[in-house]
Amino acid sequence: MKRMPIRTVVVDDEPYSRDELMYLLSKTDGVEVVAAAGSHDEALERILKHEPDAVFLDIEMGEKNGLELAGILTKLAKPPQIVFATAYPDFAITAFRLNALDYVLKPFDEGQVQEAVNRILSAIQQESKPPANDGITQGVCTKLAVHYDEVIHYLSPNAIDYIFREGNITKVVSQGSEYETRLTLKDLSEKLKDYSFFRTHKGYLVNLNRVEEMTPWFNGACQLKLEHVDTQIPVSRNYVKQLRQELEL
Repeated sequence: MKRMPIRTVVVDDEPYSRDELMYLLSKTDGVEVVAAAGSHDEALERILKHEPDAVFLDIEMGEKNGLELAGILTKLAKPPQIVFATAYPDFAITAFRLNALDYVLKPFDEGQVQEAVNRILSAIQQESKPPANDGITQGVCTKLAVHYDEVIHYLSPNAIDYIFREGNITKVVSQGSEYETRLTLKDLSEKLKDYSFFRTHKGYLVNLNRVEEMTPWFNGACQLKLEHVDTQIPVSRNYVKQLRQELEL
């Protein structure tokens, strides 16, 4: 059965940039641009009207910027996936703390836009998985409870970059922020088994959707480079072969 197109809204106060992004999205299979807007208020009105699956959102838009709008959208009953499309890389950390799915920089690159669309599709497919037993899940993690500054946060597994063990503490890294959990890596491996996570090392669990590069290290071990992550993730030599099988077509 043919899947429905991803319904998107493009928000940018610069007409040229808005038209360029709309053109690139129109060339992308499975995407429908249902509306466009040039300001915060206009965008909110059209997003509430069309209820899109995703919003490509500029950050600098006069008095009310895209970060403010993203904060509003995350509180909707059915929030759209947010992809920031901007010329300012300095906002990346703030953007990801607002649960942005991706971050594409101007001037737009067709390949980067396609990658963002792929991530939107992946996130939508994960959200649409039917629950088992009339809504009661059996061991499938839908939100992971983590702690930061005595506040409990609930992370979508798709938003997690990697998890590691530091002493007796398990730390969860997601979109530029670091959280803690009382669960062990073994516990988390079990909870996240229905998602794209892989144990690369006795102390690391990695979201394979974030992997960009794998480079040799020493004694047969390797290191992973993840999207938007500066830390190099170790891969024990015993896991290298299996990891390649998981990553490669």
